[in-house]
Amino acid sequence: MDNVPPAAHSGIHVRPTLRKQCWGFVIGSACFAIGSAPVLAGLLGTSRANAFFFVGAWFFTAAGLIQLLRSGPMTTETGGEPLLRAEWLSAAVQSVGTVLFNVSTAAALQAYDVTEERHFVWRPDAAGSVAFLISGALALRVYQEAARTWAPRGRDGWAVWVNLVGCIAFGISAAGAFITASGAEASDFWANAGTFVGALCFLISALLSLPRRDRSATAAG
Repeated sequence: MDNVPPAAHSGIHVRPTLRKQCWGFVIGSACFAIGSAPVLAGLLGTSRANAFFFVGAWFFTAAGLIQLLRSGPMTTETGGEPLLRAEWLSAAVQSVGTVLFNVSTAAALQAYDVTEERHFVWRPDAAGSVAFLISGALALRVYQEAARTWAPRGRDGWAVWVNLVGCIAFGISAAGAFITASGAEASDFWANAGTFVGALCFLISALLSLPRRDRSATAAG
C-alpha cells in the first residue's frame, strides 16, 4: 500500500478542459436545434421536441459549469481593492441561465394549466435567456479588453460575436414563447425560430472555440 500514489486514493478526477466545454455546448445546441428545426419539430411533436430540449439543457449546464471552473478566480485586486472579474462573472451568469433552462425544460415535460405553465415553464426560460444575454455581453467586453482590436480572420472574435447573436435569438424566442391567457404562445414562429437560430449560433461558436486538433478532426469528418 505504501507504493500506491496518493492520487490513487482520491477517486476519479474529471479535468475541466476547453475540449469538454466545447463539445458539451455542441451537443446541447444540436439537441435544441433538432427540437426547434422548422420541419423536424413538426414531425417530432411537442413531447419529443421537449425531450430534446430537456437533454440539451443538461449538456448546456455541464458545459457551463466547466466554463465557470476554467474562468479563474472570482476577484482580482486593483489598487488594493478586490474587483469582480468580468470573465468569471460572464461564466457564472451563464451557469445560472443553464440551470434555469433545466427548470424550464423539465417543467415543459409535465402538463400544467395556463398559470402554472407561465410560472414553471416560461418564467425560468425568460430569466435564463436574460442571463445568457448578460453573459454574452460580458464575454464580448472581455474579448474587447483582451484583443483591443477585432481581427476579422480570428476564430475567437467570430466565436464571441456569434455567441452574442445566439443570446439575442434566445431572447426573441423567450418573448415569442410567452404564454397568453388562452394558453397558447404569443408567437409560435418566433419561439421556434429564435430557439433554432440561437442553437445554431451556439453550435457554431462552440466549434470555432474548439482546440485546433478537434477542429481539424471535425472538418475531416
